[in-house]
Amino acid sequence: MNILLVGGSCSLMDSMILKLRKEGHRVFLLTGDKYRHNKYQKVFERYDFAYDCENLNDILESVNADVTVLMGAFDTNYRWNGEERETVHFISHLVNILVAYSMANKKRLIFLSSDEIYNGNYKDDIEEEEKFSGIGIRADALSQAEEICENFRINRGLDIVTLRLDHLYSIPKEKKDINNICARMCLDCLRDGHIKAKADHVFSLLYEKDAVEYIYQLIKNTKHERSRYNLSSNDVISEVELAAKVQEAMGTESNIAVFSDSNGRCVLSGRRFEQEYGVHAFGNLEKNIKDMAAYMQRHKNVFLNEDELKLPWWKVLIEKWRWLIKVLFPFFENMVCFIPFFMMNNRTVGSEYFANLDPFLLYVLLFAIVYGQQQATFSAILAVAGYMFRQMYTRSGFEVLVDYNTYVWIAQLFILGLVVGYMRDQIRTMRLESQELEEHLSRQITDIRDINESNVRVKEIMEQQLIDHKDSIGKIYSITAGLEQRMPDEVIFYAVEMLEKLMQTKDVALYNVVNRDYARIFSASSDKARSLGNSIRYKEMTEIYDALTEQKVYINKNMDERYPLMARGIYEGGGVQMIIMLWGLSWEKMTLGQANFLTVVSYLIQNAMLRAQRYMQALEDQRYSRDSEILEPDAFESLVQAYMNAESKNLVECVLVKVDIPKEQYREIDEHMSGQLRDSDYLGIMPDGNLYILLTNTTRESAVIVQERFEKNGYKTECVEKMAVCHKE
Repeated sequence: MNILLVGGSCSLMDSMILKLRKEGHRVFLLTGDKYRHNKYQKVFERYDFAYDCENLNDILESVNADVTVLMGAFDTNYRWNGEERETVHFISHLVNILVAYSMANKKRLIFLSSDEIYNGNYKDDIEEEEKFSGIGIRADALSQAEEICENFRINRGLDIVTLRLDHLYSIPKEKKDINNICARMCLDCLRDGHIKAKADHVFSLLYEKDAVEYIYQLIKNTKHERSRYNLSSNDVISEVELAAKVQEAMGTESNIAVFSDSNGRCVLSGRRFEQEYGVHAFGNLEKNIKDMAAYMQRHKNVFLNEDELKLPWWKVLIEKWRWLIKVLFPFFENMVCFIPFFMMNNRTVGSEYFANLDPFLLYVLLFAIVYGQQQATFSAILAVAGYMFRQMYTRSGFEVLVDYNTYVWIAQLFILGLVVGYMRDQIRTMRLESQELEEHLSRQITDIRDINESNVRVKEIMEQQLIDHKDSIGKIYSITAGLEQRMPDEVIFYAVEMLEKLMQTKDVALYNVVNRDYARIFSASSDKARSLGNSIRYKEMTEIYDALTEQKVYINKNMDERYPLMARGIYEGGGVQMIIMLWGLSWEKMTLGQANFLTVVSYLIQNAMLRAQRYMQALEDQRYSRDSEILEPDAFESLVQAYMNAESKNLVECVLVKVDIPKEQYREIDEHMSGQLRDSDYLGIMPDGNLYILLTNTTRESAVIVQERFEKNGYKTECVEKMAVCHKE
């Protein structure tokens, strides 16, 4: 079964985990602490989320537990120091869990309460129907929690069971674990030399292992008659008698200070649970008190001075070198077993009846069958050493080495051992694979059944993931990997196409950051994506600027028409190099998950884009004419071709302007006019030998301004068709 435990770290929680794992159940854990402060026993899956997190429904749906156990009164996430505040948190968190549980899971939920809901003097044992009489805010909170659970059970038809644990106690491991009357008495005896006890207080103590066994009986049984049960040992004892037992167990000089209090006989009746499930408490109170006293005296500094609990040196060594011991043990066992087989071989040599028996062969086969090929090889090496040593009793080492029978025997030994070891390893591998396949198929059957029982939304999500895997890392990488195959001049244009596919929008723009304030558009896929203009002062877009500075994804939550719906920066050396802007996203896509998706995509695209930019920078000397801003024919033609291809796909607008001057004046143009062009515009020579200007993100109407600027300086220009110029080559 899938069991979900909800609560903070404590001895009861750890005991529950160990019990459920021992019985073969799959244990899930919701800690209620998003900061992972506490340590727990190992579980199948651990969720470090607060009880009021927005993902609670998803967690319960994902686990789909057969039984959910709320630690309730024993949840260490609540300190109860500021009791009024803790009451609000305790009740609100419980309601939040119950609401999520009622929506996501209709199976059993167990809430753990305690004896604190009762106070006073009861002549008879307290039955489950008795009205609450506890004193204090914590007692009121627990009684309200029980009523809330009962209301949810009745009004929503849920299977909710409340268990009241009567004076639970266990042996504390640290000072923070002292939360029961027995441990407090032992600590008082250690610290103060006297034990305080109430004169008329009579109760029943329940040992932790008994409580775990009781809870497990309710977990594993599919039916139950009642919605509330008292869990008690039914062993009645007074506080004065308990103090005397503690005094005796401690074995030190101490006094018992008796004082009067309003508490009288307050014993929960656990007979109904015992009769229904046929179980009873098996813990021995006197033995448990002696064990507790001995442990606390042995670790006196831990409880008095709050020192850390230190393990014995041999346990520390075992924990540190456990892996090495596990690896070396088969070799050690192999060497130990070699001794009797070596002695056996010595006895069989020359024997009339056992002369044909080969103990070394049996020895190698034994370890090949038990441990496999590795140990078969090691045992064969030991056997050869033993054989050589025994042969040198009667012959010299040289005679043994030149005897071909020696090598025949060695070959026989290794071949047989390795073959048997290999077969054993293969059989073991096949069994493991078969077991994994069986477990995998069993999980699939369980998952299919759970999906069929789940709601329509979960099924649609699973179908979407199984059918197209649009959000899978493999799909993202397969698309972005195409950028690696593009020429450096084309990378950024194709990055826009990649973003269109992955983000499922036709409105994508890429802006180049010119300085800390301004960014110029490099490529855009639609008129909507160009709506901000060719040049923007992105620092004035406060929300976008703040998000980019913190390397976060900007989401237009207010649907401000002046801004894109989503934006993300591409960074190098901590600074923003480019800005991705998206429009045309549906409201369902504007989520934190989609923002994380854009972050992953931008990182994958970023590598190719920055690599292309570094490549271009590294070849600047080869691309540009010496000491000028004029591109050489090969570099300029490649750049124009890239813009032509991008323009044909409506990714960019550009104009090619021819400058009618002789070659001798090219350097003059560079000196006088290159400073009057934008950083995104290019001067270059085409293969026909003429000088051209490539104006990016510019229309023919806008290009007139640049032409007029050149003509004022005495240079005649004309707009030409890029296609025609390239074909002249």
